Amino acid sequence: MLRVRHEVNGGPEVLFREDVAVPAPGPGELLVAVEAVGVTLPVVRKVREGSGPVPLGGEVAGTVAALGEGVRGFAPGDRVTGLCFGHGYAEYALLSVPFASAVPDGASSVDAVALVRSGLVARGAWEAGHVRPGESVLVTAAASGVGSLALRLARAGGAGRLVAAVSSADKAGFVRGLGADEVVLYEDPAAWGEPYDVVLDGVGGELLGPAVRALATGGRLVAYGSGGGSVDAYELLVRGASVTGFQIRAVAQGRPEVYEGWRRELWKAYGDGSLRPAVHGEIPLAEAARAHALIEGRHNLGKVVLVP
Repeated sequence: MLRVRHEVNGGPEVLFREDVAVPAPGPGELLVAVEAVGVTLPVVRKVREGSGPVPLGGEVAGTVAALGEGVRGFAPGDRVTGLCFGHGYAEYALLSVPFASAVPDGASSVDAVALVRSGLVARGAWEAGHVRPGESVLVTAAASGVGSLALRLARAGGAGRLVAAVSSADKAGFVRGLGADEVVLYEDPAAWGEPYDVVLDGVGGELLGPAVRALATGGRLVAYGSGGGSVDAYELLVRGASVTGFQIRAVAQGRPEVYEGWRRELWKAYGDGSLRPAVHGEIPLAEAARAHALIEGRHNLGKVVLVP
């Protein structure tokens, strides 16, 4: 089978293709014939600046090809999606059952990888922010797979003033179409307008400081990106503000009933037509480097998906 991986850290150019044997599922695992792979910023960053080569995992969707020992609730031929923590950039991938869920009839594999993980992160960040109806909300990385769903969930959840922060002005029309009332640019935090009750931050790094300073008195920032960054405690003190970190893997492992409840909510909203993921496009798996370059260059509008 075709698999994409890397042996050294660097840019998209370090990714390479190889032919390897199809893996065998272990206990509690599903072997999935992959039909779509969601490309995430954390994986892109790990390739460039991680501590060493890692399997390229993330969201995958496809059809169950084989079951590992002890698996219940799934059968060969079932359509599934889930988080792969091993080699996901491949024609076949292994999913651990707790991180797998059925794809309902009528949903494509591309929509599944664009909706589930990104939607779970967006839903969890919204929950962690304790957003009340009518509050002002700033969403960074608003044109990303997670950010685009965060905008839609915030609009549906009763946000008052909803502002999208993006890297370039050419994304303004896209994020306005997702429900943003206003659009601001990373490069000019002074123009972000009135302070916000809640900031949902998917960028981190150098943007974390300005995002904290954009909080109103009693404001809450939820950091769910992989960019890291430092928070000045004084900035929190003078605002009576707070910062909360959010990671969906921690919820899946520590609060599986919450994780499953959010997952059901997302599929219900998809089924009734009230929530649709934004997909930038489908790129062949063999051209994964092009997908990484697209995300590193901040050119994507919505989720970038690889297809075998």
